[in-house]
Amino acid sequence: MKYIDEYRDPDIVRRVAAKIRDSVTRQWSIMEICGGQTHAIMKYNLTELLPPEITLIHGPGCPVCVTPLEKIDKALVLASIEGTILASFGDMMRVPGTSSDLLRAKAEGADVRVVYSPLDALKTAIANPERKVVFFAIGFETTAPANALALIQAARMELSNFFLLSSHVLVPPAIRAILSSEDTSIDGLLAPGHVCTVTGYDDYIDLASEFNLPVAVTGFEPIDILHGILTTVQMLESGRNEVENCYSRSVNREGNPHALKTMYDVFEVCDRQWRGIGLIPGSGLAIRDKYSAFDAEKHFTLNNIVSKEPEICIAGAVLRGTARPSDCPAFGISCTPEHPLGAPMVSSEGACAAYYHYKSQH
Repeated sequence: MKYIDEYRDPDIVRRVAAKIRDSVTRQWSIMEICGGQTHAIMKYNLTELLPPEITLIHGPGCPVCVTPLEKIDKALVLASIEGTILASFGDMMRVPGTSSDLLRAKAEGADVRVVYSPLDALKTAIANPERKVVFFAIGFETTAPANALALIQAARMELSNFFLLSSHVLVPPAIRAILSSEDTSIDGLLAPGHVCTVTGYDDYIDLASEFNLPVAVTGFEPIDILHGILTTVQMLESGRNEVENCYSRSVNREGNPHALKTMYDVFEVCDRQWRGIGLIPGSGLAIRDKYSAFDAEKHFTLNNIVSKEPEICIAGAVLRGTARPSDCPAFGISCTPEHPLGAPMVSSEGACAAYYHYKSQH
């Protein structure tokens, strides 16, 4: 496919991998933040091209995976309310709550619908004025602007039956929390290209300076990822703690100011629970008071729901980069995509799902 195939060219892939092998002189651990990058690494078996000195650590960049358990349980409560339509992205349908998931709720009679954008959910609300429509709004800075636009449009139309169950999270505070942990040993970062397309990469300049480590902003194709690894290794070997943009076809330093303005017009920074990780200060986006009429948690009074993670699931350690999916005693046995114990096994960006689907192929 034009504009994609060239980033998968086997000859270029081998040349970049050779440069990495020629550049490295010692052991380095590099975390790829985004789950999309993790899946590409597993799909194309990129680790086999790297020298043994390079260890890749999988980060928390899967928005479905880090959605707190209590948010899933709140979505299930909303889906059970008569006269309510719960709209969600397909990735959320099989993510386990405490005792069920949205797909099972749908099978049991709840009106749960898969949509491809928040505007689809908005259209559902317009077409069903007698029903209350709740869109389960998850994601990082990539999806927040579109969800904000849906609320702005609902306000302009004076809709009284459209709501968001907001579970948006911000990447840099989570990375700061991981880098601050005593059990984490990370030498460099591959920053998430899609997030940085919206936000720019000033926050990662701050992280590079604060934790004395290099950061390469990169994309999701094999050559993107290997180029990011090569750039990070070259900075590590030369002692440079800087940020290099290896995804300039999509990312610039300032990001998308229009998207950011829209996002922060509707949302404000708040503390947020991350599934398997815990509370991270300043890592979430909450609906501002001027749009509180569209806040599902306030309208339906859901604040008294508290949930507990299953003890056997090590998703938190996987998301923090301190364990691999294959370290879990339940992996591939009692935890599979058909019967997941944790979100990383079912999400299209989850590290556990990537290991399950691609590890056997290699």
